[in-house]
Amino acid sequence: MTSTGRALNSAEQIQNLILESADFEAFLNELARYSAHQVAGDGDDALCGITLLRDRKAATIGWSSDSAREVDEIQYSLSQGPCLTAAEEEREIHVPDLFEEDRWGPDYADAVAAHGLRSVLSLPFNLQGDAKAALNLYSDVPYKFDEKAAARARGYTREISQALRLAVRFSLHTDSATNLRATLESRTIIDIAVGIVMAQNRCGQEAAVRILRDASSNSNIKLRDIAKSLVDSVGGTGTRTHFEEPGPVQDRRQGQSQAG
Repeated sequence: MTSTGRALNSAEQIQNLILESADFEAFLNELARYSAHQVAGDGDDALCGITLLRDRKAATIGWSSDSAREVDEIQYSLSQGPCLTAAEEEREIHVPDLFEEDRWGPDYADAVAAHGLRSVLSLPFNLQGDAKAALNLYSDVPYKFDEKAAARARGYTREISQALRLAVRFSLHTDSATNLRATLESRTIIDIAVGIVMAQNRCGQEAAVRILRDASSNSNIKLRDIAKSLVDSVGGTGTRTHFEEPGPVQDRRQGQSQAG
Protein backbone atom coordinates (compact mmCIF):
# COMPACT_ATOMS: atom_id res chain seq x y z
CA MET A 1 0.00 0.00 0.00
CA THR A 2 1.12 3.57 -0.66
CA SER A 3 0.76 6.50 1.73
CA THR A 4 -2.55 7.29 0.01
CA GLY A 5 -3.84 3.80 0.66
CA ARG A 6 -3.74 2.77 -3.02
CA ALA A 7 -2.48 -0.75 -3.67
CA LEU A 8 0.60 -0.87 -5.87
CA ASN A 9 0.30 -2.71 -9.18
CA SER A 10 2.92 -5.21 -10.29
CA ALA A 11 4.89 -2.71 -12.39
CA GLU A 12 5.12 -0.32 -9.44
CA GLN A 13 6.15 -3.16 -7.13
CA ILE A 14 8.91 -4.13 -9.58
CA GLN A 15 10.11 -0.54 -9.86
CA ASN A 16 10.36 -0.44 -6.07
CA LEU A 17 12.40 -3.66 -6.18
CA ILE A 18 14.81 -2.01 -8.62
CA LEU A 19 15.24 1.00 -6.35
CA GLU A 20 15.58 -1.03 -3.16
CA SER A 21 17.89 -3.79 -4.44
CA ALA A 22 21.62 -3.53 -3.80
CA ASP A 23 22.54 -4.63 -7.34
CA PHE A 24 21.16 -6.19 -10.51
CA GLU A 25 21.56 -9.77 -9.25
CA ALA A 26 19.76 -9.01 -5.99
CA PHE A 27 16.92 -7.38 -7.93
CA LEU A 28 16.50 -10.41 -10.21
CA ASN A 29 16.38 -12.85 -7.32
CA GLU A 30 13.76 -10.73 -5.59
CA LEU A 31 11.86 -10.49 -8.88
CA ALA A 32 11.87 -14.28 -9.24
CA ARG A 33 10.55 -14.76 -5.71
CA TYR A 34 7.89 -12.10 -6.24
CA SER A 35 6.91 -13.61 -9.60
CA ALA A 36 6.55 -17.11 -8.15
CA HIS A 37 4.15 -15.78 -5.56
CA GLN A 38 2.18 -13.64 -8.00
CA VAL A 39 1.50 -16.16 -10.74
CA ALA A 40 1.23 -19.49 -8.90
CA GLY A 41 -2.31 -18.87 -7.71
CA ASP A 42 -4.39 -20.73 -5.16
CA GLY A 43 -2.13 -19.48 -2.38
CA ASP A 44 0.74 -21.74 -3.50
CA ASP A 45 4.19 -20.62 -4.61
CA ALA A 46 5.70 -22.22 -7.71
CA LEU A 47 9.39 -22.45 -8.38
CA CYS A 48 10.48 -19.61 -10.61
CA GLY A 49 13.57 -18.84 -12.64
CA ILE A 50 14.36 -16.04 -15.09
CA THR A 51 16.48 -16.99 -18.11
CA LEU A 52 18.45 -14.34 -19.99
CA LEU A 53 19.91 -14.91 -23.45
CA ARG A 54 22.70 -12.48 -24.24
CA ASP A 55 25.71 -12.73 -26.55
CA ARG A 56 24.55 -16.23 -27.55
CA LYS A 57 24.80 -17.43 -23.98
CA ALA A 58 22.00 -18.51 -21.67
CA ALA A 59 21.97 -18.08 -17.92
CA THR A 60 19.51 -18.10 -15.07
CA ILE A 61 19.80 -14.57 -13.78
CA GLY A 62 17.19 -14.77 -11.06
CA TRP A 63 15.69 -17.63 -9.08
CA SER A 64 13.19 -18.04 -6.30
CA SER A 65 15.20 -20.89 -4.77
CA ASP A 66 18.30 -22.99 -5.43
CA SER A 67 16.02 -25.72 -6.79
CA ALA A 68 14.67 -23.34 -9.44
CA ARG A 69 18.19 -22.45 -10.55
CA GLU A 70 19.26 -26.11 -10.67
CA VAL A 71 16.24 -27.08 -12.77
CA ASP A 72 16.85 -24.22 -15.21
CA GLU A 73 20.48 -25.26 -15.58
CA ILE A 74 19.43 -28.74 -16.69
CA GLN A 75 18.28 -27.10 -19.92
CA TYR A 76 21.57 -25.29 -20.43
CA SER A 77 23.52 -28.53 -20.05
CA LEU A 78 21.28 -30.15 -22.69
CA SER A 79 21.06 -26.97 -24.83
CA GLN A 80 17.30 -27.41 -25.06
CA GLY A 81 14.15 -27.11 -23.01
CA PRO A 82 11.01 -25.00 -22.60
CA CYS A 83 12.63 -21.86 -21.16
CA LEU A 84 15.28 -21.75 -23.90
CA THR A 85 12.62 -22.25 -26.57
CA ALA A 86 10.39 -19.58 -25.01
CA ALA A 87 13.24 -17.06 -24.85
CA GLU A 88 14.77 -17.83 -28.26
CA GLU A 89 11.51 -18.04 -30.20
CA GLU A 90 9.67 -15.50 -28.02
CA ARG A 91 6.61 -17.69 -27.57
CA GLU A 92 4.81 -19.33 -24.67
CA ILE A 93 5.71 -22.94 -23.87
CA HIS A 94 3.47 -25.11 -21.69
CA VAL A 95 4.34 -28.57 -20.34
CA PRO A 96 1.19 -29.88 -18.64
CA ASP A 97 2.85 -33.06 -17.36
CA LEU A 98 6.53 -34.01 -17.65
CA PHE A 99 5.56 -37.70 -17.54
CA GLU A 100 3.85 -37.16 -20.90
CA GLU A 101 6.48 -34.85 -22.45
CA ASP A 102 8.89 -35.80 -25.27
CA ARG A 103 9.52 -32.57 -27.22
CA TRP A 104 13.07 -32.25 -25.89
CA GLY A 105 13.80 -35.94 -25.59
CA PRO A 106 13.58 -38.14 -22.49
CA ASP A 107 16.71 -36.74 -20.85
CA TYR A 108 15.16 -33.34 -20.14
CA ALA A 109 11.81 -34.61 -18.85
CA ASP A 110 13.40 -37.31 -16.70
CA ALA A 111 15.96 -34.92 -15.19
CA VAL A 112 13.38 -32.29 -14.22
CA ALA A 113 10.87 -34.88 -12.97
CA ALA A 114 13.65 -36.28 -10.77
CA HIS A 115 13.41 -33.02 -8.81
CA GLY A 116 9.80 -33.89 -7.98
CA LEU A 117 8.35 -31.50 -10.55
CA ARG A 118 5.53 -32.30 -12.96
CA SER A 119 4.50 -29.17 -14.90
CA VAL A 120 6.27 -26.22 -16.53
CA LEU A 121 5.16 -22.90 -17.97
CA SER A 122 7.66 -20.62 -19.74
CA LEU A 123 6.72 -17.17 -21.02
CA PRO A 124 8.90 -14.69 -22.94
CA PHE A 125 9.49 -11.13 -21.81
CA ASN A 126 9.36 -8.36 -24.37
CA LEU A 127 12.80 -6.76 -23.98
CA GLN A 128 12.89 -5.13 -27.45
CA GLY A 129 16.63 -5.51 -27.94
CA ASP A 130 19.42 -7.98 -28.52
CA ALA A 131 18.84 -9.62 -25.14
CA LYS A 132 15.97 -12.06 -24.70
CA ALA A 133 14.47 -13.43 -21.51
CA ALA A 134 11.81 -15.81 -20.26
CA LEU A 135 9.96 -16.42 -17.01
CA ASN A 136 10.04 -20.11 -16.04
CA LEU A 137 7.48 -21.55 -13.65
CA TYR A 138 7.62 -25.06 -12.22
CA SER A 139 5.13 -26.97 -10.08
CA ASP A 140 5.08 -30.38 -8.45
CA VAL A 141 1.43 -30.67 -9.50
CA PRO A 142 0.59 -31.97 -13.02
CA TYR A 143 -1.64 -29.67 -15.07
CA LYS A 144 -1.02 -26.92 -12.51
CA PHE A 145 -0.89 -24.13 -15.08
CA ASP A 146 -4.38 -24.23 -16.54
CA GLU A 147 -5.72 -21.52 -18.82
CA LYS A 148 -6.63 -19.31 -15.87
CA ALA A 149 -3.11 -19.55 -14.44
CA ALA A 150 -1.55 -19.08 -17.89
CA ALA A 151 -3.66 -15.97 -18.54
CA ARG A 152 -2.60 -14.53 -15.18
CA ALA A 153 1.05 -15.27 -16.01
CA ARG A 154 0.73 -13.66 -19.47
CA GLY A 155 -0.74 -10.51 -17.99
CA TYR A 156 1.98 -10.41 -15.37
CA THR A 157 4.87 -10.78 -17.82
CA ARG A 158 3.39 -8.07 -20.05
CA GLU A 159 3.00 -5.78 -17.08
CA ILE A 160 6.56 -6.13 -15.81
CA SER A 161 8.38 -6.42 -19.15
CA GLN A 162 9.13 -2.71 -19.27
CA ALA A 163 10.62 -2.68 -15.77
CA LEU A 164 12.74 -5.75 -16.57
CA ARG A 165 13.77 -4.20 -19.88
CA LEU A 166 15.01 -1.11 -18.06
CA ALA A 167 16.87 -3.24 -15.52
CA VAL A 168 18.56 -5.33 -18.23
CA ARG A 169 19.53 -2.23 -20.20
CA PHE A 170 20.94 -0.66 -17.05
CA SER A 171 22.95 -3.84 -16.45
CA LEU A 172 24.20 -3.81 -20.06
CA HIS A 173 25.16 -0.15 -19.69
CA THR A 174 27.00 -0.92 -16.45
CA ASP A 175 28.85 -3.81 -18.11
CA SER A 176 29.75 -1.60 -21.07
CA ALA A 177 30.96 1.17 -18.77
CA THR A 178 33.10 -1.32 -16.83
CA ASN A 179 34.58 -2.72 -20.04
CA LEU A 180 35.19 0.79 -21.40
CA ARG A 181 36.91 1.84 -18.17
CA ALA A 182 39.16 -1.24 -18.29
CA THR A 183 39.96 -0.53 -21.94
CA LEU A 184 40.83 3.07 -21.21
CA GLU A 185 43.03 2.03 -18.29
CA SER A 186 44.80 -0.50 -20.52
CA ARG A 187 45.19 2.12 -23.22
CA THR A 188 46.76 4.53 -20.73
CA ILE A 189 49.26 1.93 -19.52
CA ILE A 190 50.20 1.05 -23.11
CA ASP A 191 50.58 4.72 -24.08
CA ILE A 192 52.89 5.33 -21.12
CA ALA A 193 54.94 2.27 -22.03
CA VAL A 194 55.21 3.46 -25.65
CA GLY A 195 56.51 6.80 -24.38
CA ILE A 196 59.12 5.07 -22.22
CA VAL A 197 60.35 2.93 -25.12
CA MET A 198 60.48 6.02 -27.39
CA ALA A 199 62.62 7.88 -24.83
CA GLN A 200 64.93 4.99 -24.03
CA ASN A 201 65.48 3.89 -27.62
CA ARG A 202 65.27 7.34 -29.21
CA CYS A 203 62.80 6.02 -31.75
CA GLY A 204 59.44 7.05 -33.12
CA GLN A 205 56.01 5.97 -31.90
CA GLU A 206 55.52 3.30 -34.58
CA ALA A 207 58.87 1.72 -33.79
CA ALA A 208 58.11 1.78 -30.05
CA VAL A 209 54.75 0.10 -30.60
CA ARG A 210 56.46 -2.53 -32.75
CA ILE A 211 59.04 -3.18 -30.04
CA LEU A 212 56.31 -3.74 -27.44
CA ARG A 213 54.29 -5.96 -29.75
CA ASP A 214 57.35 -8.05 -30.61
CA ALA A 215 58.14 -8.41 -26.91
CA SER A 216 54.55 -9.49 -26.26
CA SER A 217 54.62 -12.00 -29.12
CA ASN A 218 58.04 -13.43 -28.28
CA SER A 219 57.23 -13.88 -24.57
CA ASN A 220 53.60 -14.93 -25.13
CA ILE A 221 52.48 -12.27 -22.64
CA LYS A 222 49.59 -9.90 -23.25
CA LEU A 223 50.55 -6.46 -24.52
CA ARG A 224 48.91 -4.75 -21.54
CA ASP A 225 50.86 -6.93 -19.09
CA ILE A 226 54.12 -6.23 -20.95
CA ALA A 227 53.35 -2.51 -20.80
CA LYS A 228 52.48 -2.61 -17.08
CA SER A 229 55.67 -4.52 -16.30
CA LEU A 230 57.69 -1.91 -18.12
CA VAL A 231 55.97 1.03 -16.45
CA ASP A 232 56.34 -0.57 -13.01
CA SER A 233 60.03 -1.31 -13.57
CA VAL A 234 60.98 2.21 -14.63
CA GLY A 235 59.50 4.23 -11.80
CA GLY A 236 61.01 7.43 -13.19
CA THR A 237 64.61 6.31 -12.61
CA GLY A 238 65.60 6.17 -16.25
CA THR A 239 66.53 2.51 -15.97
CA ARG A 240 67.02 0.92 -19.36
CA THR A 241 64.80 -1.98 -20.36
CA HIS A 242 65.32 -5.04 -22.54
CA PHE A 243 62.58 -3.83 -24.90
CA GLU A 244 64.95 -2.32 -27.47
CA GLU A 245 65.01 -2.22 -31.25
CA PRO A 246 68.31 -3.24 -32.89
CA GLY A 247 69.55 -0.57 -35.26
CA PRO A 248 72.14 2.07 -35.90
CA VAL A 249 71.56 3.90 -32.62
CA GLN A 250 71.98 0.76 -30.54
CA ASP A 251 74.97 -0.39 -32.61
CA ARG A 252 76.65 3.01 -32.25
CA ARG A 253 76.14 2.94 -28.45
CA GLN A 254 77.66 -0.52 -28.28
CA GLY A 255 80.65 0.67 -30.30
CA GLN A 256 81.14 3.68 -28.03
CA SER A 257 80.97 1.42 -24.98
CA GLN A 258 83.60 -0.95 -26.39
CA ALA A 259 85.83 1.99 -27.38
CA GLY A 260 85.59 3.39 -23.85
